[in-house]
Amino acid sequence: MRLIIHPDYTGVCRWVACYIAGRITRFAPTAAKPFVLGLPTGSTPLGIYHELISLYREGSLSFAHVITFNMDEYRGLKPDHPQSYNRFMWENFFSFIDIKRDNVNILNGMAADPARECAEYEERIQAAGGIELFLGGIGVDGHIAFNEPGSSLRSRTREKTLSLDTKRANARFFNQNPDAVPASALTVGVGTIMDAREVLLVVSGYNKARALQAVVEGGVSQMWTASCLQLHERALIVADEAATDELKVATVRYFKTIEARQY
Repeated sequence: MRLIIHPDYTGVCRWVACYIAGRITRFAPTAAKPFVLGLPTGSTPLGIYHELISLYREGSLSFAHVITFNMDEYRGLKPDHPQSYNRFMWENFFSFIDIKRDNVNILNGMAADPARECAEYEERIQAAGGIELFLGGIGVDGHIAFNEPGSSLRSRTREKTLSLDTKRANARFFNQNPDAVPASALTVGVGTIMDAREVLLVVSGYNKARALQAVVEGGVSQMWTASCLQLHERALIVADEAATDELKVATVRYFKTIEARQY
């Protein structure tokens, strides 16, 4: 696991966007060999999406041969619902780049058969060649995607009931009303994320500090599902200083020293 620390959220977003752009460029994707990118929603990746849009507008990055798979979608929300993740992605990212609509994959929260929708999502990922890079965030309780505490570390895409803590955290998007947040979501599993050839986790803010400490310094646990990254061969965490507040001074010094030696 690599841990890269930047002074603030702006620095995190710029570094991550440039890293993703570099990975896509070096991969040299084509129609026959697309770059498959896993993406999150929420407030954490917004700055990264803005930076990627800027790189596209500058002409230094193209998404013409990129296929995306989003992590999750609320159950029961239509794609055009103001708080659906489908709408979020088009309003904040996809509409501003040259990605082909057919290359965008987002779980259907209105599917009549959620289990079948989830199984077919896994099949589409495999048909695309597997995910090259999965970008993700982290919840205050250490969950990744909607894999709440207690989720199996071998889980696949499925419907997952949302915890009260998650509903409270997401209430800011629903007029501060936790009861308005859908009770469940369709989400990729921990195992789905771990199948990606690389996982990049972004952590920002003091409210994520306890979770980052558990993920980096704690053991692998289903109660902190993002801790699964300790078992991944290519796991990268990019955090701002605020998010490292609960880490030991020696831990922070160690990772900063390691990264400094690489440049």
